[in-house]
Amino acid sequence: MNDLSTTAQAMDKAADEAAEVLKVLANPSRLRILCALLPGERCVGELEEILGASQSYVSGQLARMRSEGLVSCDRDGRTIRYKLADPRISPILERLYDVFCPEHVKLDLSQSVNA
Repeated sequence: MNDLSTTAQAMDKAADEAAEVLKVLANPSRLRILCALLPGERCVGELEEILGASQSYVSGQLARMRSEGLVSCDRDGRTIRYKLADPRISPILERLYDVFCPEHVKLDLSQSVNA
């Protein structure tokens, strides 16, 4: 196998991975959930309030993103707190935030929600 073939295979693999991430980001609700998790961990109730969506809908979207490896969760007693799991997602979300979010809807990304 030559260098060009190896490079093409690596590019194919990277493009496939990027396309899978972009599929998840293409859903506005999932994108909003990920943006809400950018500053730090949140529980489902907090995400419900931010999105104005039902608990079952938010939980379903989180389950999908967990299966994709984009979010993970920690249990704290009866509360499950979700956070970004894939470190490649934060810079993508931050850039989308800078480009698309008007100032009046931006979360303060410089502070953790747990502070």
